[in-house]
Amino acid sequence: MQSAWLSTHLRAARPRVLAALNRAFGDIDLAEDAFQEASLKALKSWQQDAFPKDPAAWLIVAGRNAGIDAFRKKSRETLSAPEDLEQAFEGTHPEDELTRSLDQSVYRDDILRLLFTCCHPVLRREQQIALSLKIVAGLSVDEIARAFLVQPKTMEQRITRAKKRLQAAKLPYEEPDAKARTERFSAVANAIYLVFNEGYSASQGPELIRGTLCEEAIRLARLLVRLYPEEPELRGLLALCLIQHSRRHARLNSNGEAVTLEDQDRTVWDRKLIAEGNILLEAALRRATPGPFQIEAAIAATHTRSTRYEETDWMEIDRLYRALEVIRPTPVVALNRIVVLAKLSGPLDALEQLKRLETPLQRYASYHAVKGSFLAELGKTEEARQAFGKALDHSGTDAERRHVQKVLSKLDDADLLPNSGKRS
Repeated sequence: MQSAWLSTHLRAARPRVLAALNRAFGDIDLAEDAFQEASLKALKSWQQDAFPKDPAAWLIVAGRNAGIDAFRKKSRETLSAPEDLEQAFEGTHPEDELTRSLDQSVYRDDILRLLFTCCHPVLRREQQIALSLKIVAGLSVDEIARAFLVQPKTMEQRITRAKKRLQAAKLPYEEPDAKARTERFSAVANAIYLVFNEGYSASQGPELIRGTLCEEAIRLARLLVRLYPEEPELRGLLALCLIQHSRRHARLNSNGEAVTLEDQDRTVWDRKLIAEGNILLEAALRRATPGPFQIEAAIAATHTRSTRYEETDWMEIDRLYRALEVIRPTPVVALNRIVVLAKLSGPLDALEQLKRLETPLQRYASYHAVKGSFLAELGKTEEARQAFGKALDHSGTDAERRHVQKVLSKLDDADLLPNSGKRS
């Protein structure tokens, strides 16, 4: 229990601490190592009845001390002159005035600066986003590999190459100017979206929803909207995050089990977030330059306009998914549209459409769950059981596994099968 409590606080503080440490050292690997050392010290020192007033500031001080020690050790090994160490910190000792200067307004803004660094043009797009998820969101290599639908070894190599390329470029760790921000904002927006998505539906671990990641992604999206008030896609990104996050209290029951969209209590959806999201979306759409975030936000908004699941405007959602497939043709988008197709024309046509996604989504649990639900609706119980078995094999969270096991139990009891493919 103590370990779980500490892990929760360390995970929440990680983005802010790592961003500040990277600003201090200008070395992502050193910043990560320093954060790990600070976390180990916290595990030994923190108690629930003796908790630091500002956990992130505590970790930054401990991390900077650990980083300085590592830097000194490396300097001795390479016979660097003592003055080189002082020059590395621009003549200012990292602890000077630290406890007074570290506050929310300072070190939280470091995260956006770190995102722009991870999304530097010297990296390819997939490297930019993978590195952002690793460094800023603190996701494991396995979690990122799931998000990209690739093998963990492939993703580990991709991240390692990205770090080496950034180090070789010797980039200054500073906020990019307006021109550089404009060149990078698309990659940064995509990285923020994937951070939110991991919080909205975690790929691994005991929790289905990681609220701190959702809230941090929303905060960063708000910062981007302030940086680019005329950019409609950023308003679409923020609208999408707000509308999706509005359902957080309805997506799990009292036992921590996932509740599908069909069965959610819509009276507990956060109508304030929905209203803000719709205002942002309307302002974005008035510019008549639709992009993927605006379309996804429009899909989410369409769901919120129905007081009951049975009243959902599936024709409108299908129209929006068709547009999204043109702008962002990914296997997951295609899967979501096939789920909508089943609502409009039945599971038989939808099941036929699924065949083309079998290879790209073979490690994606939702693909197998959707396939299982279609097979069950068609009365093919044994095939449905096999599909849900594969969904169980690829499920990353405890909540997801419990949900699939519940569906399998209903299949065994020959009960009516709920549509397990619907997003919660």
